[in-house]
Amino acid sequence: MSGSRLSARGLGQAFFLSAAATGCYEQMQTAGRHQGAGKGDSMPVLTISIRLLFIAACSWAGAFLVPAGRWGGVFAGVLAGGMVAVEWWWQRRRHESIKILDTSVVIDGRIADIAKTGFLDGTFIFPRFVLQELQRLADATDKLKRNRGRHGLDTIAFLQRLPGLTIKMGEHDYPDCPTAESKLIQLAKNTGGKLLTNDINLNKIASLQGIPVLNVNDLSNAVKTVVLPGEEMAIKIIKEGKEPGQGVGYLDDGTMVVVESGSQLLNHKLVVSVTSVLQTAAGRMVFAKVKNGERG
Repeated sequence: MSGSRLSARGLGQAFFLSAAATGCYEQMQTAGRHQGAGKGDSMPVLTISIRLLFIAACSWAGAFLVPAGRWGGVFAGVLAGGMVAVEWWWQRRRHESIKILDTSVVIDGRIADIAKTGFLDGTFIFPRFVLQELQRLADATDKLKRNRGRHGLDTIAFLQRLPGLTIKMGEHDYPDCPTAESKLIQLAKNTGGKLLTNDINLNKIASLQGIPVLNVNDLSNAVKTVVLPGEEMAIKIIKEGKEPGQGVGYLDDGTMVVVESGSQLLNHKLVVSVTSVLQTAAGRMVFAKVKNGERG
């Protein structure tokens, strides 16, 4: 009976010390991020490895240094180790699901349609400095800028209403970072999140620094209709191309089709045969020729 009480004591001590160690680390991490919000850099905090060793040591102390039955202490140590593993897995999972929205992707608006399909979930961080930029655009005297800003605000409002998504306002400002791009990169570093953007330059800079980037334009290109050389299709020529004799039409997904000798058949629907497909940074271009002068 006495051994049972001592084992329970050792179990309780291990649990208490493990929880205390976890709480101490979280406080250090939170303090570091708050300091980073003001200075553009976070204070040094314990790495994952040191954190695990610290919690494990506390668990061991509670399990074996407290007078308790041997098997009670072993059980307490195993339980504490399981708590550490589960907590580490949850923290890693939480960080991997964070996505940071920039101005370009919010104004573009397609992110709302993508999220609506269920392909995106988790936590979205919408930085306050991005919100301020949208508000400046929405209040601009220029009609185009004003419409872009208001469309971006509508996109955020739509995302907030979608079930399964969590939209958090990022209060970090990073005054030491001179541009919105550098602030976004610093925020991604501090949170371990992925950047959601359509900005090519931000995409390149973030990738060079090892920050994961989700580019909506890349996704759009990836899901466009696959067209192979030799395939036939009907397309309407709507304008002349850059080179003499070329005509230009578009597929339903917006892919440009350049038709050889198509300039003389403007506003006509033709049956064309694909000769080649060119993938560029701006998207996909299809080159084709008229199939024996046939019309669709």
